[in-house]
Amino acid sequence: MDLTSLPVLAGVASTVIFASSTLPMLVKAGRTRDLGSYSLGNLALANAGNVVHSLYVFSLPAGPLWVLHSFYLVTSGLMLGWYLRYEHLPIPVRTRMHSSPDAAGPR
Repeated sequence: MDLTSLPVLAGVASTVIFASSTLPMLVKAGRTRDLGSYSLGNLALANAGNVVHSLYVFSLPAGPLWVLHSFYLVTSGLMLGWYLRYEHLPIPVRTRMHSSPDAAGPR
């Protein structure tokens, strides 16, 4: 891989730009755990598309596209995992501590 060729430099630059544009979304979703504005269908399709597209990308010679696609694989997988964990799966029922004597029931 010739790092001085224009297509490779463009690939490196676009990888940095695309990854930089995605990082704030990823950091905010991880920090707030609020993924209510995302759709399960969209996240699932993005992951399925990334997995299928991997067959093509990883058949090419190693280069910036591998880095960018790997970043997208990890990012979309994290977003789907976080969505399922924080938005989609039911919240477990918590047992309530009874602190008042009246709440304990008859004795």
